[in-house]
Amino acid sequence: MLNAVPVDAPEIDLTQLERLIGAVETVFRGKRETVRLSLAALLARGHLLFEDIPGVGKTTLARALTAALGLEFRRIQFTSDLLPSDVLGVSVYNPRTHEFETRPGPMFTNVVLADEINRAPPRTQSGLLEAMQEGRVTIDERSFELPRPFLVMATQNPLEQHGTYPLPESQLDRFMMRLSIGYPDADEERNVILQSAGGSDAIDRIRPVLDPASVLVLQERVDTVHADASIVDYLMAIIAATRSEPRFRAGASTRGAIALLRAARGYALVDGREFLVPDDVRRLAVPVLAHRLLPAGASAATGEAYAEAVSVLEELLGRIAVPV
Repeated sequence: MLNAVPVDAPEIDLTQLERLIGAVETVFRGKRETVRLSLAALLARGHLLFEDIPGVGKTTLARALTAALGLEFRRIQFTSDLLPSDVLGVSVYNPRTHEFETRPGPMFTNVVLADEINRAPPRTQSGLLEAMQEGRVTIDERSFELPRPFLVMATQNPLEQHGTYPLPESQLDRFMMRLSIGYPDADEERNVILQSAGGSDAIDRIRPVLDPASVLVLQERVDTVHADASIVDYLMAIIAATRSEPRFRAGASTRGAIALLRAARGYALVDGREFLVPDDVRRLAVPVLAHRLLPAGASAATGEAYAEAVSVLEELLGRIAVPV
């Protein structure tokens, strides 16, 4: 297994995370909060779903974050003819040895960019999502552990739905957060355009701030971030509000509640703290919960349904008392 954490791994200074974010921002400009949320998901052992139009920087973010963390990166372009074996790997018969040899697929890396995941058929989507959930893949009845740390950053185009296979709610639930990058502001976009005119890839100049073993140490530290009872009660009040809200067909699941607590802990660590504050839970509630909630009048998890879920959830958050 790649990148196992050593027993004598050193303690990590949390100020290194601020340096890491700064390194990513040298090429992914004007979206600091997106970088922070992406890093929080990685530290919380979650996965990310980005819904954005092409060309706003999803690949740049994935590559820059990978480079700053000293990890390995692969991109998979999902298409309608992609098979599960194209993603996970396949066994091939070797006539010289008279044995089957396993050839690992592109999933065997640290950071996977699953580009336009909704263009792949459901069987391929399920294979990817099972690997995300289990941290391993099965090829011809043999189980293989995926490298650690492991992060999937999947993308969807919200505008082009012809010929796609939308992820059902049960599979959307596998993603810890759903994010949108959006357009940069005018000044940052000007800098990006001028930077690209040089013809060189600025990502290649990013030097690792951390290494894989350090990331694993930080993932372990997420579990130790202190959550006061009042903050856990606040989180549970949010979950309960989604379950009693008639505008939702069903409220957030227990898995969603666990994801919210883990994501909030990861976000606190990125902020340099080893304790939760109420704002951590409130800030993460929409990215973690909105894609798990289906409005009562919606028949599928469309972009319109998600926007409505965000609106209702933000209204609920405004009504729930925040602990002092």
